[in-house]
Amino acid sequence: MTEELTEIRWHGRGGQGGKTAAQLVAQVALAEGKCSQGFPEYGPERMGAPVRGFTRVSDREIRLHCPIERPDAVVVLDDTLVGMPEVTEGADAETLFVVNTRLTPGEMAAKLGVNGATVFCVDATKISIDELGRPMPNMPMVGALIRATGCISLDVLKSEVEGKFLGKFGERVARGNVCAIERAHEEVRSQ
Repeated sequence: MTEELTEIRWHGRGGQGGKTAAQLVAQVALAEGKCSQGFPEYGPERMGAPVRGFTRVSDREIRLHCPIERPDAVVVLDDTLVGMPEVTEGADAETLFVVNTRLTPGEMAAKLGVNGATVFCVDATKISIDELGRPMPNMPMVGALIRATGCISLDVLKSEVEGKFLGKFGERVARGNVCAIERAHEEVRSQ
């Protein structure tokens, strides 16, 4: 990550909310007065198929309009994707990995095989089941991401989530998502 630009690549499966998470981080960055982009990579998406999303956050105008090839952070919403070459593509020792898993950061680092990379792990699926009653790991993973990177503010994120979900889904879902974000922010572990 540079001070000027943070590039985040998201890996998940259709139906896990990766697109929403990528766009939400960009939306929060805009609310903070930063420049941002959040977009999915479209292909033959279907429930359960591997999908990717991209987020850029910067203090300056972003002139890039392409997928992220050398990410500063990689967020993995489903640890069954670890081992696929796309997950570690372009990563180096400076790349942060934030993975939804029950494994320890050391165990996950060995599975990723990226020498020197920092790995953060959180059981976002368990958190989402506890807080929302269903396995939707995207919001907990956003909480874990901002703990790992500091790319956006936790307080602004919670405010944006409440505003976005309250009108659409009601108080229970809005509050559940905020609680899931807060728990993941606290429970994420690193090496």
